[in-house]
Amino acid sequence: MKIVYIITGLSTGGAEVMLYKLLSKINRQRFSPVVVSLMDRGTWGDRIANLGIPVYTIGMKPGALKLTNIWPIIHIVRQLKPDLIQGWMYHGNLAAQFLRFFIFRQIPVFWNVRHSLHSLELEKPRTTIIIKQCAIFSHLPTKIIYNSQNSSKQHEKIGYCLEKTCVIPNGFETEKFTPSTQARLSVRSELNTPENALLIGLIGRYHPIKDHFNFLQAAALLLKTYSNVEFVLVGNKVDWENQILSELIHELGLVKHIHLLGERHDIPRLTAALDIASSSSSGEGFPNVIGEAMSCGVPCVVTDVGDSGWIIGDTGKVIPPKNPEALANAWQALIDIGKEGREMLGKAARARVIECFSLDSIVAEYEALYDNILAQKNTRTHIL
Repeated sequence: MKIVYIITGLSTGGAEVMLYKLLSKINRQRFSPVVVSLMDRGTWGDRIANLGIPVYTIGMKPGALKLTNIWPIIHIVRQLKPDLIQGWMYHGNLAAQFLRFFIFRQIPVFWNVRHSLHSLELEKPRTTIIIKQCAIFSHLPTKIIYNSQNSSKQHEKIGYCLEKTCVIPNGFETEKFTPSTQARLSVRSELNTPENALLIGLIGRYHPIKDHFNFLQAAALLLKTYSNVEFVLVGNKVDWENQILSELIHELGLVKHIHLLGERHDIPRLTAALDIASSSSSGEGFPNVIGEAMSCGVPCVVTDVGDSGWIIGDTGKVIPPKNPEALANAWQALIDIGKEGREMLGKAARARVIECFSLDSIVAEYEALYDNILAQKNTRTHIL
């Protein structure tokens, strides 16, 4: 079964990472995947190619899907003759659907929505246009896969077709994200941090929806009570060259307690080194970083957005978004239960991920969906 995945781009983000994880585990004896990136190879293109999967790029400029971008894809897909086209992210979904008009065979088209819609006002104007355009055409795909229950409800409210909804959550590599004393020690050595210092981490790109402002305000509040806490922030544009972030850290007097590491490729190691992991977002779908932290045995504090609360269950703390006091208080509660208390929560968190969100089980859901749709198509063809 040949499947063409059309994704907006291959830079570092939860959507791109999940595509890579799916492709790394999909049964290659039954499925033959090909990836088309509307933009460039980004961070993940070469990694996908190293799996032995062809990767094509179109060179689209960020946010601007034009008809001129569609023609190269039409040429590629006509040559590939896929059995199924899988869109991935908004621009990829729209391109996949338009592409279907130029293919002279009945090919199922799936969309994959990897985003929550807390507010359209938080989106870039061009992205908002694409989101609304997708709503108009949402009756056309065979299925719309969402990575969270919350995301599906948000999109249905703005007009996405309810009948096409299918929810498949993110899956986590529990053999890759594991508890590690060695990681704890090596990261502290790298950061020149005392071994007994508490590390609280936030992993995520710099974007208004991630609400770094909320995290940093909470950090300032917590340091009034606990001086042996340090904060590790990781992600694209989360570095000292980010003027807005840097100025805020200086204003809050956090310079000596903050580590801005930017984009990193040793996320399992950094995650396993944390004492507490956090999501301070004002909106989320199904955040990978929380499941990864849980898989590392790290208790989490998350804002009650998207499916974050459902993911952690009773293994961490869930607090309202945009509330630094609540975030600081939740951190304090996890500090006060001591090392043994946090380790107990961490073990429960890892057990929950293994039971509910293992990557193997999630990949099996995708495979079953693909099989089912193509079986239906073959049955209809046989009858005709």
